[in-house]
This record gives sequence, structure tokens and C-alpha cells, in this order.
Amino acid sequence: MENGRPPWARLCHGHGSRHGLGPDRWRSRDDDGDPLPGRRFGARLLGDSPAGTRLPWASTAVLTVFVLVGMRFAGRNQPERADLDALAYTLLLVGTVPLLWRHRFPRTVALGTAVAAAGYLAAGYPYGPFLLSAALGCFAAVVAGRRVTAWIAVGLVWASHLLVGHVLYRWLPPTGDGPAPWGEQLFITVLVVAVVAVSELARVRREQFARMRAERAAAARRRADEERLRIARELHDVLAHSISVINVQAGVGLALLDEDPEQARTALTTIKAASKEVLGEVRQVLATLRAPGDAPRSPAPGLDRLPELCEQAKGAGLAVRVTEQGRRPRLSPGADLAAFRIVQEALTNIVRHSGSRTARVGLVHLPGALEITVDDDGPATAAGRAGDVGTTGVTGGGNGLVGMRERAAALGGTVEAGPRPDGGFRVHARLPLGPATPAPGAPGSARAADTVKSTATEEES
Repeated sequence: MENGRPPWARLCHGHGSRHGLGPDRWRSRDDDGDPLPGRRFGARLLGDSPAGTRLPWASTAVLTVFVLVGMRFAGRNQPERADLDALAYTLLLVGTVPLLWRHRFPRTVALGTAVAAAGYLAAGYPYGPFLLSAALGCFAAVVAGRRVTAWIAVGLVWASHLLVGHVLYRWLPPTGDGPAPWGEQLFITVLVVAVVAVSELARVRREQFARMRAERAAAARRRADEERLRIARELHDVLAHSISVINVQAGVGLALLDEDPEQARTALTTIKAASKEVLGEVRQVLATLRAPGDAPRSPAPGLDRLPELCEQAKGAGLAVRVTEQGRRPRLSPGADLAAFRIVQEALTNIVRHSGSRTARVGLVHLPGALEITVDDDGPATAAGRAGDVGTTGVTGGGNGLVGMRERAAALGGTVEAGPRPDGGFRVHARLPLGPATPAPGAPGSARAADTVKSTATEEES
């Protein structure tokens, strides 16, 4: 259908843009030379950008009535000026009615109101509030970013008053008029400067508000992204360990169902306990998401649940030995949760990807820091050898080491994961216990300045 159109029709529909003749060719630009979206050839002739804003009927009507009534009263006190006639009221309406479109066509309205004011001055009619229309047209143009046009418009009004009052008064009505006093010209100058200053101030404030709204929107998006990543990491940590235990025990139960029913019963009991726990934690996370504001929930897990975690690992066939050096301080909820999740994820990886049936967890409490070490003696299973842990910590689509790194980074800590020189695999984390200082360049839960050795042989979960 498109190719069936004649060349001129395709050009009008924008298909000649690669030759410099598409729609962008006819877009107009602002005073700084930047293209203005939504402006086509017809709008460029007027120098304006029609927008979808509503017409300001109320303010324009009030101003029109004020100018007409005010000029009628002002004329009674200026008998030396020309009487208000049909031409005078026409010029007043020409200067006020176009203000309806001041937001859509600010340039045209600013120049039109200025020309109407200059014509009114040249006709010798009484002074009064007719200059308000030109002031409002200039204000709208400056706020819309059409500063050069606005300055030209107010300059036209000022120059018209200067020429009419001091040069052209001899040939213009009213008959016998003399030169205008210089104090009047000074008043017009001050008025012009005030209008420009107020307009520029309003423009600057409007740009500041727009910038603040954009920054708030960007901050809201960042917070939403960080919360989404936090929820995803929490769900991963909640599910990975329990599902791994369930998977291992299900395999054991199937293998021993006929040969050793009692052992199969033990495996099913472990599956029941693990599934009950994971269901409870998932319900807690979902309740937090559903409830508005701060949802009531049970305390987050911490190192006080480490014995329970070791019992779960034992049910999956992994014997865990825990050693602790130093006196355990009172940890913040964030550090306590991060430490627990790092140990949990490390044990999950051993269950899933290591042939070792023993693991060692070491906790070292230092002044201002907590060091966590989780070791196994290997070797890696076939699943663990299928994809080695690279320097980024991402293998096989897993997110376990990434989650550890993000949790540590949120506290300004580091994570190292890789094979030990004497065999096996080690995860070492250092968590500062002071105020969080996330690593530079990290989004939200910043990426830690960690090291994941490229020769690692265990896959993350």
C-alpha cells in the first residue's frame, strides 16, 4: 500500500526523511536551536507550537472586561486625549481576545498584543490598563521559552511610546498634542523592565519545578527498581535453600522407597518440614507486598536461626560444623539478615553442586566487622562442573552469588568465592557493622567490590 503511493504522497507522509525531507525537516526550533516536538510546517510559519492545553477562557474574559471598563473610566479623566470610538474598542479587543491562545501560540500572541498596543498609542487614545494585555502576552511567551520574541514585543511597545510621545506627536491625533513628559517615559521603561523580570523569574521557577518533578519521578523509579530487586533476592534466598533440601530428600525417598521404607519416611518428614517453612516465609513476603504502608510481619531471620539452618542441611545429608570467634555483638537487622542469607546460600550451593557431605561455617567477630567463611571439601558434582563460576559470579543463569554480593554491598562489604588451593570451595564474606557505605557504581543494593575467582568449579543457585 505504501509503495503504491506516488512519490509526492510518500514525501508528505514522511517517507523522504532519508533525503532530508521528512517530518523532522519541517520541525521548528526554539531560541537555542533545539527542535521542538509536535511542530510542523504550518506552525513554523507562525513560530509557535500548538499544544493540547485548554484555552484560558476565564482569565481572558476577566482581563478583557477589566481593560474595556478601565479604559472607559480612564478616558473620562483625560479629556485632552482622543475619544474612545469603534476603532479604539477594536484595538482593545485585538489586544485581549488573542490571549486565549497565548499557551498554544505564544510568539504570535506576544507580537499581536504588542502591535495592538502600539496602534492604540499611535491613535492618541487615553492611557490606561490596555498595556496589561501586552504584558500578559510577553509573560506567556517568556514562560514558554520564546524569550527573544517576548523581548522584541516589549521593545516594540516601549519604542512606540517613545516615538509617539516625542517625535510623531506632531502628525498624530489628538490635534494640538505636545510632547509627553519624560517622567511618563521613565514609568513605561520601569514597567517594561518589571514585566521582563517577573516573566524571567516565572520561567526559571517553572523550569526548576519541572526539573524537581523529573528528579522525583526518577527517584521513584529507582526506589521501585531497588525494591523489586530486593524482593526478588529475598524470594530467591527463601526458596532456593528449602527447595534444594526438598529436591535432595525427594531423590533419596524415591531411591529408598522399596529398599529402606524407614529411611524414605525420614526423607518425607524432612520434605514436609522444609515445605512448611518455605510456605510460611513466602506467605510473609506476600503479606508484606499486599499490605499498604508498613506491613506487620515477624522478625527477619538472623544468625540466631543458624542452628535451625544446620539441622535443615543435616536433613539433606550435609553435616555442618559451626565455629565462632569473638563475642557476638548486637547486629543491626540488615547485617543479621545478610549474614544469615549468605550462610544459607553457601550451604545451598554445597548441597546442590558439591560432592562433599560436610561443611564448615566460621564466624569471626572483629571490631566493626563480621567475617563469614563457608568451606566444603568438594569435589564438584557434574552439575557444578557444567558451568564454572566466572568473574562476574553468573553461571548457568543462577543468581546465588549475585545475591550474596548485593547483600554484602548494601552494607559496604565484600564477597569472595572460589576454589581453595587444597581442593574444595570457599565463600568468604566481610560485612562492616557500621553505617552502610555501598560500593561505588552499584545500583540500589550496590555491587560489591568482590572477587569471584574465574577458576571456580561450583555453580551458583
